[in-house]
Amino acid sequence: MADNSKIQEYEVSLLETHELSTGPLSILMTATRTHTQVLISVRNNHKLLARVKAFDRHCNMVLENVKEMWTEQQGRGQNKKSVNRDRFISKMFLRGDSVILVLLS
Repeated sequence: MADNSKIQEYEVSLLETHELSTGPLSILMTATRTHTQVLISVRNNHKLLARVKAFDRHCNMVLENVKEMWTEQQGRGQNKKSVNRDRFISKMFLRGDSVILVLLS
């Protein structure tokens, strides 16, 4: 029985390796290996420009050198105008359920 479970573990390992090299998560794998920046769109209409240090199958990510960008509305009535804002975060854990889109830049 032990031999059978080792074969199954090996098959699962091969499948995971194949998925990481060809599936949707291959973008994150490429970004992690090449230290390339990615642009991530998240739920609250914020954008993150960052380098991916690590990730998992749920798209949870550890990000470094993050520039968070968003737009705020200021003023009232007809005097309302949009103001672009941003901030720098050196390290961030991003929970995968807030990720909408990942672009390799």
